[in-house]
Amino acid sequence: MTTPAAAPVPYAEFDGHPATEDDLRTAAFFNYGHFTAMQVREGRVRGLRLHLDRLDGANRALFELPLDGRRVRELIRHALRGAGVVDGSVRVHGFLPPGATATTVMVTVRGPARMPTGPKSMMSVPYARTVPHLKRPGEFGQTYYGNLASRAGFDDAVLTLPDGSVTEGSFTNIGFWDGDSVVWPQAPALLGTTMALLEQEFPGMGVRSRHSPVTLDGLGAYRSAFVTNSQGMAPVRRIDDTAFTVDEELMRRLEAAYERAPWDTV
Repeated sequence: MTTPAAAPVPYAEFDGHPATEDDLRTAAFFNYGHFTAMQVREGRVRGLRLHLDRLDGANRALFELPLDGRRVRELIRHALRGAGVVDGSVRVHGFLPPGATATTVMVTVRGPARMPTGPKSMMSVPYARTVPHLKRPGEFGQTYYGNLASRAGFDDAVLTLPDGSVTEGSFTNIGFWDGDSVVWPQAPALLGTTMALLEQEFPGMGVRSRHSPVTLDGLGAYRSAFVTNSQGMAPVRRIDDTAFTVDEELMRRLEAAYERAPWDTV
């Protein structure tokens, strides 16, 4: 028997059917909505409940409508089958096109991805996202400042408030290590799923963590730093002119904590 060929990636479905031109116009011209991004391996996801809760919460906040997790799981499974893969980078988007009374769900599938693990240099930029607790498409400011940092010779940008408070990376959470605890900036930011999973698993690893204000002029108080997102984590070697120790033991402990998080079948 001949195995069916996998669909070209990126692959997209809308409400369980392969994307049509009309569907893609919705995404292109009406991008008021929300999404979550996840890495799928063998049909499983770490922190799936966090992703489903994020989608439901954002859908209620934007459209005053629930987004049923069982429906979302079925749409993800259907899109993976349509793409002919069990491993991939999956995004689930929620839209409410003009005149619609039910949320349109777009699921996209790309190849698997992992964050490069090399130490990152980051440039501070004066930018704060609107309603940062919601994950939304079309984030011009984050992309703009990320590109600006790249052109200046940095790997990425770190977002800051007018008072110099550090909030998050352009598309990452950022954490700091003071030699005793992981410190997450106490500031408006998206709660990333990898960050949430680390916090969930830290107690079992004997790792302390806390949320506390972090400012650019106070970066010298921290020995090391790192960033996380759905693709993994990486150490930070400097922010602007402040250098950090690339602590390989710390990164091993973070990876071990993340590996403790269970896989959920989609």
